[in-house]
Amino acid sequence: MRCAVIGGGAWGSALAHLLAQGGHETCLWAREADVAAHLNLSHANPRFLPGATLDARIHATTDMAEALGGAQLVLYVAPSHVLRDVVRGAAHRVEPGALAVVATKGIERGTLALMTDVVRQELPQHGVVAVSGPSFALEVARGMPTAVVAASDDPAAAAAVQRVLSSPVFRVYSNDDVVGVEVGGALKNVMAVATGIAEGVGLGLNSRAALITRGLAEMTRLGVALGARPETFAGLAGMGDLVLTCTGALSRNRAVGLEVGQGRALADVLAATESVAEGITTTDSARALAEREGVDMPIVRAISRILFEQQAPRDALADLMGRELRPERDA
Repeated sequence: MRCAVIGGGAWGSALAHLLAQGGHETCLWAREADVAAHLNLSHANPRFLPGATLDARIHATTDMAEALGGAQLVLYVAPSHVLRDVVRGAAHRVEPGALAVVATKGIERGTLALMTDVVRQELPQHGVVAVSGPSFALEVARGMPTAVVAASDDPAAAAAVQRVLSSPVFRVYSNDDVVGVEVGGALKNVMAVATGIAEGVGLGLNSRAALITRGLAEMTRLGVALGARPETFAGLAGMGDLVLTCTGALSRNRAVGLEVGQGRALADVLAATESVAEGITTTDSARALAEREGVDMPIVRAISRILFEQQAPRDALADLMGRELRPERDA
């Protein structure tokens, strides 16, 4: 199969490597000319995925028409804040019948749309599948065993992506709960920022465990309000991705939270890295989405105050601990 990967960051590069390893003709589109050049000449992406050697059969380009030409599967990995513009700008070049796969995790600012909704709105004639789960790009590129979920309301589309992406070291499960998979993938980044902040101010493992567990409860509440099934959040795209991103040293979102917790200004932290920490944008969107749906999300509100209202991290975390006592499981 001819596949196009749209996005030359760490995750896009790792997925292109996976496709090429599976024998698929793979063309990766990168906005940055140096990323495309390195991929073609040295089979590496030192800018966004240092330490990984990528399959030499990947062809990289900065020409969207070249990337999309003849592609039967288009895998979108652009950051959430530019995904709509990227898809819309080249929608006319996507081949009829091509399957659109969305590996971006987030909630669009303003519209509060999930990433599959963004792509579906811009490519209404195409099948759309979300891919999510606990998967650090560097480990995938190095061939370390990984399991993720391909979610679609079209079982045939999910099964097609399952077949294309699966390998001896990359296991793909299918799921028809697109909303649950997407909400889990988006909100785990917010919780990773939260656990990083807690670690940055010097809190311990008890605090991290509490944030992960109560964070899962918040994710589930919002997902169910949007139509998701609660059991999805006990799976790979929920608990699996949440634990990885909140505890793993490779997590960009946790790393950003750690520096904010240590007292650095958010603008300075973000200016020091080219990699996108989706949890920052998603915090703002998740807070707005929770307010729209009438869902109580105290951790999201606390992280929003820290990031966007300059509340001191210790004060925000103290507010969380001082909330009115309540049952663990609400009716």
